[in-house]
Amino acid sequence: MIKITEKFQLTFILIFLFVSANKVYGQLGFCSGNSGDPIFTETFGAGLASVELPAETTTYLFANSGPNDGFYTVSNNSNAYGWHVINDHSLNDNNGRMLIVNASYTAGEFYKTSITGLCENTTYEFSAWMLNLLPASGCSGNGIPINVKFQIWDSSDTNLLASGDTGNIYGTSSPNWEQYALVFQALSGQTSVILKMINNGVGGCGNDLAIDDIVFKSCGDSVTVIDEQDNSQANLCKDQLPYFTQLSAQPDYSIFSTHFYQWQQSDDGVVWEDIAGETNEKLNISALIETTFFRTKIAEDPINVNNDYCNTVSDVFEIQIIDFPEAPVSNGDLLLCEDDLTPLSVAFKSGILVNWYDAENGGNLLLENSNTFKPMSSGIYYAEAQSEIAGCVSQERTGISVTYFERPIVYDESLEFCENTFITLNANVENPTSFITYLWNNGETTEAISVSQPGIYSVMVSNNNCTVTKTVELIQIDNPVIYNVISDGSNIIVKTANEGNFLYSIDGFSFQSNNVFSALDGGIYTVYVKENSCTEVLTSKHLHFYIPKYFTPNGDGIHDKFNLKGIEHYNSYSVSIFDRYGKLLKFDSEGAFSWDGTFNNVLLPSGDYWYIITIEDQKFTGHFTLKH
Repeated sequence: MIKITEKFQLTFILIFLFVSANKVYGQLGFCSGNSGDPIFTETFGAGLASVELPAETTTYLFANSGPNDGFYTVSNNSNAYGWHVINDHSLNDNNGRMLIVNASYTAGEFYKTSITGLCENTTYEFSAWMLNLLPASGCSGNGIPINVKFQIWDSSDTNLLASGDTGNIYGTSSPNWEQYALVFQALSGQTSVILKMINNGVGGCGNDLAIDDIVFKSCGDSVTVIDEQDNSQANLCKDQLPYFTQLSAQPDYSIFSTHFYQWQQSDDGVVWEDIAGETNEKLNISALIETTFFRTKIAEDPINVNNDYCNTVSDVFEIQIIDFPEAPVSNGDLLLCEDDLTPLSVAFKSGILVNWYDAENGGNLLLENSNTFKPMSSGIYYAEAQSEIAGCVSQERTGISVTYFERPIVYDESLEFCENTFITLNANVENPTSFITYLWNNGETTEAISVSQPGIYSVMVSNNNCTVTKTVELIQIDNPVIYNVISDGSNIIVKTANEGNFLYSIDGFSFQSNNVFSALDGGIYTVYVKENSCTEVLTSKHLHFYIPKYFTPNGDGIHDKFNLKGIEHYNSYSVSIFDRYGKLLKFDSEGAFSWDGTFNNVLLPSGDYWYIITIEDQKFTGHFTLKH
């Protein structure tokens, strides 16, 4: 048995399955070759009301709805007894009816009809679609399967020509139409047969079926048509016209032992016309310029070739003429930065391939079957359309240009500048062009800018929209801040409020890194401080005053006197010098102070002497040494 299963009325799958029966002719099966047009079709019509079969068609009783065992109905409604609720099998059949049978308790015939208009000595295929109405879960999962025998009898109803059984068809979880077929041969002088359907099962819970689309077709060899290159179809471009070829019919001898032909042609593959005089196995085609379909009718007997109830048809050989496709449509020329990955692209219709070339005509093929192309360099590139069928190419190519611009090359910087100065920041483009533009984050648009504040500066450098950003970190070198200058003995020490690479001077010319100036005479000094990398000099006045620890009045010109240099610069002062007995030896309160170690013009002996020094509101006491 061979069956085609249709699920949900739309999917058709051809399966070959053989079932043995008790008789040698007891076998279901489909035509192994090509089938002709249907000579009989029973769809049971369409409509909302149930209808009754002619009395001679069935031995079952009619029911308007929900037939009991031994009853049937012809209806578009299967909603009864928990059956599958289905549409009939016929496609596009609004409210289509089907034969619904609730099998009798005893096996027997439930459908019978005569088929007329057959051709003698001709093989036919009978087929019908069937469905088990009871779901797999019906009858607690124990539903009786349907099982039908098909029989073909001669018109006298005495000679059985073919028979076959479906075997058990069990319930399914969803509706499942299945097609069954039986092949038989009409005898000499035989133009009609009787079809019978017999219930092999028993009634009860189950054995409920629907039948639809009963069809009779002639059955013949499977015949392929090929051209001189063994192709089963030809797809041609218009520049290959006019077209010449020879077609050959090749039967598989599965049914016929002899073959007679009548070639046909069609403009649309639907309406066919015989080609006068073309009755041989081969067909010569000359100067073809339009899409045309070819096939041949075949029969085993010459009188049956032109009888569509008796013949079959070959496979169709289509010679399709493909128009030149339209050139692709450009999605626009491109102006890109050199590292931009955006490709050239085109729009095109379905069924078209796009190939890219480096020339408007001829040239080199750069890329096949892509609607985008990424060139390596600037230029014009050409997209050509090619039909998927036959490979026909557009009469013109679409040119698209791409121009690559070099992206500016810049490098980030970190710069230092001195406080209270201006510094020039420069974009420093390594590959400048005449199209370069600049935009700094302070709004300036020149290649270089002058600034005086620390911070982060950035500039967008553009070359025809190819933009990069350079960042400059500007760090200020702070000037020294003098917060104190002190005298430590004969030394002057300069102290700053901040740290840095500072240089110090007390004459404004000679600078040193040491902030201490040693062995200085008292007096007013100007202290100079600057940052080593910068030019700005900070100054501070300092009155340097200190009390010597000793003096040597020996006439060598070194420390010959006890000098209090710088004391004269104070608003008021007084100096008193005593010997160890408290005798006042020297007093002064104005002008520069100096004592040569004498008293009443007599040089005093070596030893320690005491002083009381009052400077404005401060008093200093102590002693110093006179050495000879």
